[in-house]
Amino acid sequence: MSDNQNLLAEQRRALILEEVRRRGGARVNELTRRLSVSDMTVRRDLDALARQGMLEKVHGGAVPVGEPSAHEPGFEAKSALELSAKEDIALAAAQLVAPGSAIALAGGTTAYALAQQLVDVPDLTVVTNSVRVADVFYTAQRASASGGPGPHAGAATVVLTGGVRTPSDTLVGPVADAAIRTLHFDLLFLGVHGISVEAGLSTPNLAEAETNRHFMRSARRVVVVADHTKWGTVALSSFASLEQVDVVVTDAGLTPEARERFAELPPELVVAGEPWQDTEGEE
Repeated sequence: MSDNQNLLAEQRRALILEEVRRRGGARVNELTRRLSVSDMTVRRDLDALARQGMLEKVHGGAVPVGEPSAHEPGFEAKSALELSAKEDIALAAAQLVAPGSAIALAGGTTAYALAQQLVDVPDLTVVTNSVRVADVFYTAQRASASGGPGPHAGAATVVLTGGVRTPSDTLVGPVADAAIRTLHFDLLFLGVHGISVEAGLSTPNLAEAETNRHFMRSARRVVVVADHTKWGTVALSSFASLEQVDVVVTDAGLTPEARERFAELPPELVVAGEPWQDTEGEE
């Protein structure tokens, strides 16, 4: 985007709309920085575009209008959103992982961020259906083997399931399900498209929903990693209730209202950057 402070309103709004559509969403603070205008100016532009039906305002930003519940954004589109929140969540979730654990990492950009925090944890066995997550560990192993910075002896053993590749670079379907059914994990880290009291955990991909169910059945503890924008979102297929989740790790952007609702639910809520204690201890 241009940083020209003298852009006409029409030009500025066209650039905002292009950014929202290209990336699948945009935050107010990102737009103010890219356009070199005030927060108030961006919010007025978003209001105008929303009134015209060009985009949909959400907490802290905007998304493309009329996104259907079956729409599944690609990995690149999702990875550009809530970067700092995902990093905070990954740092907090990594504290749950002890050396020598057998863990599963399902697909998604937050699980990808978590993988980057786990490459130095020794003697992990990592099962994943995410091509991106597997590549994080493979890349770290290659760097270590070539003498570069990276994990030392005891680096993770990675098992990548087979299956049909989704737009988010996740492998799902009967092949993935069959592989997961034979395994058992200490911890499952699960990213979600949506999370709500009524619909539980949901995804726009029917096959991914079934694969996630198999992951959950094979795990001793289930940890959902989801930034605050996922709260209240409901996608096409629900695959679990919140009663089936042990821990939800989110970021400080979670609203007071959502926190109050979480207080009535079984999962332990971990807000990254805020004091917490894992009541069951590390695995």
